[in-house]
Amino acid sequence: MNEAAPPAAGAKAGLSAAELAARRKRLVIALRLAVLVVVLGGWEIGAATGLIDPFFFGRPSGIAVKLYSWITQGTAIGPLWLQVCVTMYEAILGFFIGAVLGVVCGIALGRNALLADIFSIYIKIGNSIPRIVLGSIFIVALGLGTPSKVALAVVMVFFVVFGNAFQGVLEADRAIIANARILGASNWQVTRHVVVPSALSWIMASLHVSFGFALIGAIVGEFLGASQGMGLLIATAQGTFDADGVFAAMIVIGVVALLAEALLTAIERRTAAWRLE
Repeated sequence: MNEAAPPAAGAKAGLSAAELAARRKRLVIALRLAVLVVVLGGWEIGAATGLIDPFFFGRPSGIAVKLYSWITQGTAIGPLWLQVCVTMYEAILGFFIGAVLGVVCGIALGRNALLADIFSIYIKIGNSIPRIVLGSIFIVALGLGTPSKVALAVVMVFFVVFGNAFQGVLEADRAIIANARILGASNWQVTRHVVVPSALSWIMASLHVSFGFALIGAIVGEFLGASQGMGLLIATAQGTFDADGVFAAMIVIGVVALLAEALLTAIERRTAAWRLE
């Protein structure tokens, strides 16, 4: 009888821990909502009482009305969903191309010291050039269409992913690599089965950050010159001194970025399951 008591006590303790975790989660959600209510409420009250100038800073109620108008009636440059789709297409395409190039180049240069010595200076020079300048160059060279926005998104993503992939390769366990070579593994097998899995956590961490940069690249490109997209929507609102429109566009972009982050997190959990084995 005495021997059966500890497991029961352990189960009770485990249930208590689960309850505490659930309670803490509810507390965090409640506090987040409280912060949001305080900020938005203070903003609205400040605009209503004149402490905050709504002409320059907008007001939450005006932003909500603007979002509703965009969703139900469309924006000044077309349907809202079309602007979101255009920007997302440019960002996703630029993200994919930049990520692939960054991973391939990072692994290649990390595995070959000669290539790293040759191209490192050019990568440093390219990374030091302000992205806004490259955006203007791309628009002049590629026009106001999609290619110029994709090119800027690629550049924004490439250097982030490349740096992490390169460092991840350098951080690979040399002892494991040496053991693989002793067992007869070729350079390709070592890269595929040892180096890439080791660098995967570095690469996935860079992807979380770089999608935001891809979105920034697409929006900045549209802001510099475009016929559609969220960047043009922001530029149009800015040109008409529509503060509510600027904030409304920022909210739409933020929601899209959060959805993309959730998708990347799900992909990371699926692809990095080997670490839990």
